[in-house]
Amino acid sequence: MLSAKSLFQEIIDNDESFALFCSIAAGGESQGGWENARIAALVPADQRDLAPKITRHGADEDKHGRIFDALMKKRGLRPVPVPPDTDYTMLLERHGIGLAHDRLRADRPLTVQDIVIYLAHSRVTEQRASEQMELLRRHFADHPDIGRAVRMISHDEDNHLAYCHEELLRLAYAGHGRAIQRTLRACALAEIRVHRDVSLAVMAHMGRILGWPKAKSAVLAAGIHAVYAWERFAGWRRMVSLEMPERRDALGGPPVTAPEFA
Repeated sequence: MLSAKSLFQEIIDNDESFALFCSIAAGGESQGGWENARIAALVPADQRDLAPKITRHGADEDKHGRIFDALMKKRGLRPVPVPPDTDYTMLLERHGIGLAHDRLRADRPLTVQDIVIYLAHSRVTEQRASEQMELLRRHFADHPDIGRAVRMISHDEDNHLAYCHEELLRLAYAGHGRAIQRTLRACALAEIRVHRDVSLAVMAHMGRILGWPKAKSAVLAAGIHAVYAWERFAGWRRMVSLEMPERRDALGGPPVTAPEFA
């Protein structure tokens, strides 16, 4: 029987597929760390209170990248090249979602509108990350090899999502509500397409590594397309709603360092 737990169990039980999974995850997290560090350095003067939280966000992403690297090292594995069709962050940028890297490399202060774009992009992608890590936590929180990492990363992703809600609501109250909703909708609709494409690519690569029969791969691809159809019809709306989170000031204070997994 196909299930999220059985599929991921196959992936983590095989060294080659586990290395690919961790390399994809580590690459995306490290990229997010760089982006947040640049945004923190370029925050406009009237939003400087955000800088420590953006820095904390980036530090968490860097930490997650190190955790995935440590999980590979623990198994005696090396990072592998990330196939371009599985590079979620790169594909989002190509679709114009978030702040372009050329903009972040320029030593020119961001605008409030840029901050809206950054937070809206983060609101959407952190929704996805929070849900995916919640799924892993539900099935693998007590796993002897990855359970500790799953619990820590899941907690952080929930914090990131809470932070995005709180800061976007603050900006909405300051008069940016229409721009926020417009940007959130565009981000969500683009993200669900990218997520579909990346999911199909990841499953194709995993299928080749694990020797899945064509029928199994076809069923998985059909499931991914079905999820996309639901998200395109209605599911995207969960990514654009805003409500004050229970975790207030979720990114206040210093970041928590990565534990040792060796």
